[in-house]
Amino acid sequence: MRVVDFLSPDAIIPTLAGVSKEAVLSEMSAFVAARQTPPGSIDARALLPVLEEREQLASTAIGDGIAIPHGKLDTIDHLIGVLGRSVPGLAFDSIDGKLTHIVFMLVAPSNAAGIHLTALARLSRLFRDPGFRQRLIESADGATMYRTIAEEDAKY
Repeated sequence: MRVVDFLSPDAIIPTLAGVSKEAVLSEMSAFVAARQTPPGSIDARALLPVLEEREQLASTAIGDGIAIPHGKLDTIDHLIGVLGRSVPGLAFDSIDGKLTHIVFMLVAPSNAAGIHLTALARLSRLFRDPGFRQRLIESADGATMYRTIAEEDAKY
């Protein structure tokens, strides 16, 4: 599985407006809900509590400026990714106490544990590379961010 299998070029928020975990989860939930086909297959009001419940278990900010919030919904049949960036960084309760710059949200079908875990492992592997993380943060726009991910994704 490649990241480009579940991240489309139009699923990138190059400048997150939110400055807190709660605001960013709300922003990204609304973003993904507004872009789903068929319309209404994801309701932001249903997705947000799923993400918040997962965050209550433990923060999905894995350190090094990366967070991977994730959840499952009954209303979808495929894995969906959304990438958001905060150049100045935001508080996301990261395990290393640092600000989070890259937020990659995953939404999986409720009955797809295997694909969900495979996607999380793939993202964790990509985000281990500090040069890759820096290129994402420094990208000029969403299209450049997508190309950066696609290029890195093709290496593995």
